[in-house]
Amino acid sequence: MAQELLAEEMTARPVFDSPAAVSDFLKLHFAGQPYFVVMYLDAQHRLISIEDLFRGTVTPASVYPREIARRALHHHAIALVVAHNHPNGEVRPSHADEVHTKALRTALALLDVRVLDHLVIAASQATSFAQHGVM
Repeated sequence: MAQELLAEEMTARPVFDSPAAVSDFLKLHFAGQPYFVVMYLDAQHRLISIEDLFRGTVTPASVYPREIARRALHHHAIALVVAHNHPNGEVRPSHADEVHTKALRTALALLDVRVLDHLVIAASQATSFAQHGVM
């Protein structure tokens, strides 16, 4: 129920008016499950849709920029936020996280879709690539 209320709040206003709301929503969304989530946004950065595109195990999940691009075009998204969790509790992005984010940004830029942020969620903590200057 809390997740539904946060999602409703996020569709009514730009997502990046409140990065804390995005982080709170994603912490509830993951709840310890190994997902790779994409939040599709409109031109005003309001939430269009959120999808769990990839699921992993305790090891890394395979993430395919081609599938993310296909879904972004399906939703007519102008921008997106990606997020995944680290079930091991380590909130610091791995080198692989940084490499995947760069490849995703490069691929989606060809389609005029901006990747605004990549969040790593671990238990009750979150790390934002954008806030740490990686984006």
